[in-house]
Amino acid sequence: MKIVGLTGGIGSGKTTVAKLFSELGVPVYIADEEAKKLTDSSKSIRSKLIQLLGEQTYIDGSLNRKYVADKIFTDKALLNAVNAIIHPKVAAHFKKWALRQKANYVIKEAAILFENGGYKECDVVILVTAPKALRMQRVIKRDNATQAEIEQRMGNQWSDSKKKKLADIIIENIEIGATRQQVQLIHKSLN
Repeated sequence: MKIVGLTGGIGSGKTTVAKLFSELGVPVYIADEEAKKLTDSSKSIRSKLIQLLGEQTYIDGSLNRKYVADKIFTDKALLNAVNAIIHPKVAAHFKKWALRQKANYVIKEAAILFENGGYKECDVVILVTAPKALRMQRVIKRDNATQAEIEQRMGNQWSDSKKKKLADIIIENIEIGATRQQVQLIHKSLN
């Protein structure tokens, strides 16, 4: 079975592309969603995050996402430390999940697939791109975030030009109809 990495910067539409693959019957693993589940359920992650970020990291047993985001997106060293705690657990969880799938290929959707080296474990990597202004619009609408907050998050991710050098396939996600067609063609080529 092939492992297909799916990545893109914030607001590029990688989750939309993942849903399009899912509609075609492809098993899709959304790393951010699984990471959220693991940060709430794993005692070892919880204790390490509290040790690193303080008692306010969890409220009533759930990760205090706003508190954590405010701390890590302004401090690259802290962001790297949090990623070092969470990403190995997510990678191990993905491997177990992938072994249970019955398909020619699976999609691993991850925002920082290149940044954390996860692309090296993929047979094919798809990069989803979109113009920066459109990405900003999407994230402002989706997260009710400020432009400054989005710029800060974008600054913690690699640029599209850097990612394009490592990607095998690039989907420019501007218009959903065109994106759907690209996904269908990629699906045919991977099956």
